[in-house]
Amino acid sequence: MVTFSFVRDTNSIAAEAGLDGIYVIRTSVSQEELDDAKAVEAYKGLSVVERNFRNLKVIDLDLRPIYHYSENRVRAHVFLSMLALYVTWHMREALAPLMFRDEEIPERHDPVAPALRSDAAHSKDATKLGANGEAIHSFATLLTDLGTLTRNTGEFTQGIQIEQLSVPTPLQRRVFELIGSPIPTTIGGK
Repeated sequence: MVTFSFVRDTNSIAAEAGLDGIYVIRTSVSQEELDDAKAVEAYKGLSVVERNFRNLKVIDLDLRPIYHYSENRVRAHVFLSMLALYVTWHMREALAPLMFRDEEIPERHDPVAPALRSDAAHSKDATKLGANGEAIHSFATLLTDLGTLTRNTGEFTQGIQIEQLSVPTPLQRRVFELIGSPIPTTIGGK
């Protein structure tokens, strides 16, 4: 006959429960410059950087892994990746009205408490529409749509070439308006 028995290690369980919800963060910054709540927020902000870096490599720009063997190339690769992350961050900020993104994040009084979402963000999720009635997109779908804004070259007999820009869609016009840049109307800066 086979039997099974177990005993709960109540001392270990109590010790683990005593640490539930406790942050131990050590910083060299003075209390006047960075209070406890700001230190916790800064620490939590690192996860955002990690997520953005991963998204940049895998989702947003779909960069393939590159293996470098010299220090200068590694530094250059990290610099270019961070530059792309910076540009992507600014684009996400500017294009927030067109995206599933909370533009009015409610202030948290407790940095450990779960993040809150605004009513506008809940409305975007429910209706799939922005404040102006525009369809809401992900960053990837906006990039895909922008990818259709093309320059076409038609080549005819006797070597005649005609270049033509595609006509921007209303969404593409809105994107360029939000990023504060004119849509190119000429080819090659002529």
